[in-house]
Amino acid sequence: MIDRSNIPENPGCYLFKDVSGRIIYVGKAKNLRKRVRSYFQKNDLDPKTEALVRNIDSVDFIVTDNEVEALILENNLIKKNSPKYNIDLKDSKRYAYIELTEEKFPRLLVARRKDDTGKFFGPFVSAAARDHILSVLRKTFQIRTCKRMPEKPCLRYHIDLCSAPCAGNIESAEYSERMQAVESILKGGTTELIKSKKREMKEASDRLDFERALKLRNQIEAIEWLMEKQKMELSKRYDEDIINYIVRNERVYLILFNVYKGTLENKQEFEFEYRDNFLEEFLIRYYSENTVPAEILLPQEIDSSLISFLRMKRGGRVSVKVPKIGDKKQLLDLVIKNVEASFFSDIEKLEALKSALHLPDIPVVIECFDISHLSGTSTVGSMVQFRDAKPDKSNYRRFRIKTVDGIDDTKAIAEVVRRRYTRLLKESSEMPDLIIIDGGTGQLNSGVRELKKLGLEIPIISIAKKFEEIHTPGLAFPLRLPRRGKALKLIQEIRDEAHRFAISYNRLLRKKELLR
Repeated sequence: MIDRSNIPENPGCYLFKDVSGRIIYVGKAKNLRKRVRSYFQKNDLDPKTEALVRNIDSVDFIVTDNEVEALILENNLIKKNSPKYNIDLKDSKRYAYIELTEEKFPRLLVARRKDDTGKFFGPFVSAAARDHILSVLRKTFQIRTCKRMPEKPCLRYHIDLCSAPCAGNIESAEYSERMQAVESILKGGTTELIKSKKREMKEASDRLDFERALKLRNQIEAIEWLMEKQKMELSKRYDEDIINYIVRNERVYLILFNVYKGTLENKQEFEFEYRDNFLEEFLIRYYSENTVPAEILLPQEIDSSLISFLRMKRGGRVSVKVPKIGDKKQLLDLVIKNVEASFFSDIEKLEALKSALHLPDIPVVIECFDISHLSGTSTVGSMVQFRDAKPDKSNYRRFRIKTVDGIDDTKAIAEVVRRRYTRLLKESSEMPDLIIIDGGTGQLNSGVRELKKLGLEIPIISIAKKFEEIHTPGLAFPLRLPRRGKALKLIQEIRDEAHRFAISYNRLLRKKELLR
């Protein structure tokens, strides 16, 4: 039994720990004793909170003078300890950094998490801005991008984008000097760097080393461009943030709009596990790292202490509104529409497909096969996998047909289906929820026979290009799905991707044959 008798009634933070003493949840409260007691008295806790309570072995606390101090302390403790049951905003798209790796010849990479040993800069709100900065720095300072350095220079060296440390074309000291300049730029220290580069350029020019001077001039121009870009980004101050969300299947799907001078500047998407007071925790975590605007529109009221926290972070007045009617309510509704479009459109496609094909379950994993050849030569097969209605390119596979001569798509389909699922059985790997064959009844029946030989019962269909008809085992007539329906559009999208992947492999083989 956890001893809660020594917990005071002051404001502050409470820390739940597991049996190993690791902090698994950090929360803040006006009254610590009442808040901690509530976890053990409620019977209608959400599943995640139930799991949290089951794992609590001890409770620690830190008393503060007021609720605002508790908010700040809570955020710092969450950052430091990354507790298992606090929401993790790193699931979102916007938390991406530029990483400077710790290698003899370092690289610049995009990193989603700060869990390596390199140096991290960011996070960057705009992926486009981050990628552009990355591109400019790599090009300007000729930074290597290869994961493993090859034995001879690659194409990037020959088009003057890499200094080719792999071939010894640049000394480690000179490369390190370039990376120090890159680090200085990412930290915002561009003014001194530009002065230093200009001195170097003049010295190179005085020595009549015009090639070196030209390179330095290009570097200076790139650095000045990045400096102007940084100033422009920093000068933006959003007038209004609009936040709304949908809770579904114990997860929160949330979108935040930044509005500047009445114009939508940015949209950010977040997804995390549902728990009590998630909105409050989200606001604390988000605005600890981002600019607090003059006005925030929310779908529900928040605690006054949180408003005080926001005002303190902004250093001025912050208006938090929960509109019920009018233009501002329409803005909240617009965010909800975006949540549905961003997070749930793919789910709707899968549900439509399940209904149209009378499948027992939603087909989360779908695999599609296609055959490509040129007049019976260079025959290849492709398999693409879609997971949650999106391409999972790490699980794409291509097959060079071994047992078929000439034009015989039915036998070629039999071979690729047999090879694919024999291997999955051997490796005890996950099977798909639905198989799609590009072709008519001949190709479908060929695939069905191979599945039966392997003892597999997986829903399988084929789609014939001429009339876009769906063939299913056991039905004498094809299905005609609505042309504009989500189910047929998803099948076509998957089929077209399999076709593209097969043709690209066929062309590759033909190119190799021609070169031979």
